[in-house]
Amino acid sequence: MDAELLLAHVLGVPRTALLTRDRVDDDAAARFAALLDQRAERVPLQHLTGRAPFRHLELAVGPGVFVPRPETEQLVEWALERLAGVPEPVVVDLGSGSGAIALSVAAEHPGARVTAVERDPGAVEWTRHNAALRAATGDRPVTVLAGDMTDPGLLPELDGAVDLVVSNPPYVPDGARVPREVADHDPPLALWGGPDGLDVVRGLLRTAARLLRDGGALGVEHADQQGSALPAVVRAHGAFDDVADHPDLAGRPRFTTARRVRRH
Repeated sequence: MDAELLLAHVLGVPRTALLTRDRVDDDAAARFAALLDQRAERVPLQHLTGRAPFRHLELAVGPGVFVPRPETEQLVEWALERLAGVPEPVVVDLGSGSGAIALSVAAEHPGARVTAVERDPGAVEWTRHNAALRAATGDRPVTVLAGDMTDPGLLPELDGAVDLVVSNPPYVPDGARVPREVADHDPPLALWGGPDGLDVVRGLLRTAARLLRDGGALGVEHADQQGSALPAVVRAHGAFDDVADHPDLAGRPRFTTARRVRRH
């Protein structure tokens, strides 16, 4: 599949159009061979094509930004279900990277007022680039903010006013073995989450508790080994109830959701 997608990229045609091709000229063949060599060295396919499909979007990606994964699409599906019937929900995506979550919500809920927060100076340029591309197509513009999701001073103007906080944070435990595509090419700030992988999430919870309105929703992706640990951390925080964990399409634990309890 990767080889077919790379050849389609070189030829500038959809993958299905390869069925009608019986030859490739020498120039295209040379460019294809060079891309195959890079893929064999475990350079991510999306870096070679410069594109990553995500739900109904095609996002620009490359060195310096986390490549969005299909598993995260289900977190967006849950988010959109929670926002259904809310005319102009306020949404904050913490650790936005390519903008996959934020831009999908904006594309599929036209009334949503979405803010995307990204700490990594390299990654936030990709967030801005993709946000500008989507705004140019007519989607409601997403506000992109360079900031740390654990910063106590983040977005003070939205304290208690946010309907949904969603995040695919860094959650890989320090020292864990990951594929070369991840270890060599995904930015470290998007991956490593401390000894148990949940250090950043603990800071995220403090931010989410402050930003969310009473009854507001929280959704956080996690590693498939954290299906018990992350819900336990959310429960222990004290500002959330209705804590639940959700599997991905392969049946593996994938994201935790919760509701902001009413303030006294």
